Amino acid sequence: MVCQMEIQITRNIWILWLVLGVITFNACNNQKEHTAPAINERDSVSMMKSYGISTLISDSGVMKYRIIAERWEVNEVLNPPRWIFKRGIFIEQFDEKFHAEAYIQADTAFYYNIKKLWHLIGNVRVKTVDGLRFNSEELYWDQNRHELYSYRFSKVTTPERQLEGTYFISDEQMKHYTVSNSVGAFNREENDNKKNETAKGDTAKTDTVPKREPIVPRKKP
Repeated sequence: MVCQMEIQITRNIWILWLVLGVITFNACNNQKEHTAPAINERDSVSMMKSYGISTLISDSGVMKYRIIAERWEVNEVLNPPRWIFKRGIFIEQFDEKFHAEAYIQADTAFYYNIKKLWHLIGNVRVKTVDGLRFNSEELYWDQNRHELYSYRFSKVTTPERQLEGTYFISDEQMKHYTVSNSVGAFNREENDNKKNETAKGDTAKTDTVPKREPIVPRKKP
């Protein structure tokens, strides 16, 4: 009788250990794995960051521009892809003999390399080989259309005149440009001789100027 009780107790102990083993095994298998969420493509950082930049850029196989910037980021993940210059930029343009003939500078710049579109923001300054100076808080440079344009208050100064307006459009050399909604200062002789003449740099009415729509993607609400 005693032996049967010992056998029964031993059997119960083995069953208990077996049950505990199964519970422990299942608990280990059902443990939740603590992992970080997948990285979203939009959260990806720029593929390149460079500091203290001074580099030459070619156009159709010819060296035409020099870019100087404190920080340059290249981000191919954003739509559209872009170069980012958050700490200012200085762009110098050369002629065929590699002589500097003009420059553009701004506090911040974005270059949409697929569209070949520059978006310059903050203290935008331009100087051409002809002595023209342009000042504004924003400027677009469309290299496909070979145009510069701005929808912000702009000031154009040449040796002969000064124009200010809320819309500006020009060719890349700023030899033929239009400033609309403008006020201007001219010397008296030029004003008398060209009173009714439409020439480069003369003002135009706002409703006669075909405005460019920026092709920079707008932010989603």
